[in-house]
Amino acid sequence: MTTDEITNPNTLGIKTILNGEVMQDWNTNDMIFDVPRLIEFLSGSTKLLPGAVILTGTPHGIGGARTPPVFLQDGNEITIQIDSIGSLTNPVVEESA
Repeated sequence: MTTDEITNPNTLGIKTILNGEVMQDWNTNDMIFDVPRLIEFLSGSTKLLPGAVILTGTPHGIGGARTPPVFLQDGNEITIQIDSIGSLTNPVVEESA
């Protein structure tokens, strides 16, 4: 994405959807460090190439903090959506022994 497509990366909605149910619904404006600061910090020791992914942690609503707890299970489908960027959906598959 370019700056003409996303003019302010600090105002993007982020959702985590588990099997069609919204589990997390938050915004980049609540991150401890804003997007430019993260890029600046990482660029100090790493060359960020097109397509690089920066993982920042997770907003409130994690499964272990829910009552009752919700954990990923074999057969689940998890989707992450970020406004103006898109969605990434993955199946959850139990690891073979």
